[in-house]
Amino acid sequence: MRISFVKKLIELVQEMDVEEVEIRRWFTSIRIKMNSAGAPLERKGTGIHQKTVQQPVEAEKAEEKSTEINVTAIKTPMVGTFYRAPASDAPPYVEIGDHVSVGKIVCIVEAMKIMNEIESDVSGTLTDILVKNEDPVEYNQQLFLVNPE
Repeated sequence: MRISFVKKLIELVQEMDVEEVEIRRWFTSIRIKMNSAGAPLERKGTGIHQKTVQQPVEAEKAEEKSTEINVTAIKTPMVGTFYRAPASDAPPYVEIGDHVSVGKIVCIVEAMKIMNEIESDVSGTLTDILVKNEDPVEYNQQLFLVNPE
């Protein structure tokens, strides 16, 4: 963002009489906070542009759960849409408490209109399902937690 754009934003925020405004454009974001007198709050910093990256809440929960003793995650090898069953009227491949073995199909990830069966790479008891049906998933995202044998 250009400095002239930022100056105009500050003027606009002062005219609108709001406390805080955040604007995001592509990979840049700017937050303007006003103090009670209507002037921008001074912010001391390094002057280095920092990116703000927001992670999904599910990913944070998955990382917390994976720190449990003797728990292994089954991760997706691709980006796509997660499906627990082969069809909307079919039962899910696995449920919590089910025994899974190496090579057992646990879900489908649709990528570019191709249904990819995801197989377990660990044997054990399924302890948690970290993704909801039809949710988008990222590469290497944890899908299931398994207590290995």
